[in-house]
Amino acid sequence: MTQHKLYVASSWRNGYYPEVVAKLREAGHDVYDFRNPPSGDPGFKWCCISEDYMEWSPQHYRDMLQHEKAVRQFGNDIQAMEACDACVLVLPCGRSAHTEAGWFAGRGKKVLAYIPEKQEPELMYKLFDGVCCSIEELIKQLNG
Repeated sequence: MTQHKLYVASSWRNGYYPEVVAKLREAGHDVYDFRNPPSGDPGFKWCCISEDYMEWSPQHYRDMLQHEKAVRQFGNDIQAMEACDACVLVLPCGRSAHTEAGWFAGRGKKVLAYIPEKQEPELMYKLFDGVCCSIEELIKQLNG
């Protein structure tokens, strides 16, 4: 078995995420959990900066990227990305997770998309090393 340092890219709203992290750890992989970063910081959500974040103008959003909480969590995530050798993109998820997976692919690191439920098809997932439809398939692809 090949043990990987894995970055699991997904969404706070993804109900599959905790099971994926747990199963990958059970399979012997070292998994970064953005919801519980090793720094001890609570996982980052924009509502931690302001409850009205959905009302921000583009300029205000740009400015809030420099907020200390955003800077700290970006540092946690990018440090983990640099340390990991592979990424698992767990759908459904949004722009940040896709940006992270693209970063891994661009660096020549292994990326697997895990799609446990019906999703709109995406052609550019051909950039990745595989598309898995079950946890078992995901683990097999990582170990293979």
